[in-house]
Amino acid sequence: METSGGRPTPEQAHFALADTEHIRASVAALSATPWPNWFFATLTLYLAALPIAYGGVMADEDWLLTRPVWMGIMVAITALYVALLAVAAKAWREKTGVALRLDVLPKRATAPLAVGLPSILVGSAFAFRFTGWPGWLLAASVIGAAASVGFHLAFVRLHRASA
Repeated sequence: METSGGRPTPEQAHFALADTEHIRASVAALSATPWPNWFFATLTLYLAALPIAYGGVMADEDWLLTRPVWMGIMVAITALYVALLAVAAKAWREKTGVALRLDVLPKRATAPLAVGLPSILVGSAFAFRFTGWPGWLLAASVIGAAASVGFHLAFVRLHRASA
């Protein structure tokens, strides 16, 4: 490509800008690609189990298991989840060159979920403690699992739309 005086021609500049935009779109598509399926399953199971374990910890008296056992279960599943998150993030970064990201999803979906889901997961344990009804924990488990599935499907849809 010949340039006049070291500067690109208008056609070359437009081509370079179009190429840059294509690269940005490709990076966004990779960033929006769904997390590894095994991690999606891990996250879903964690969100389903957390309210029940937390409810066991918060119960007024022993509920199904003793409080120390519930605390051990909660610590173990959280540690396992965090370790698997690190493995998934590293594997994904090595495979694609980009980090696992949530910020590519619309803020109108992520902001309410970032506030609402923790409130539901933790609030269900308090509701269980005050009422003694385990339905709160089961409902929170279903909501947590549904949120995980919903976000996974949103990532899939976003990836397909940008690919």
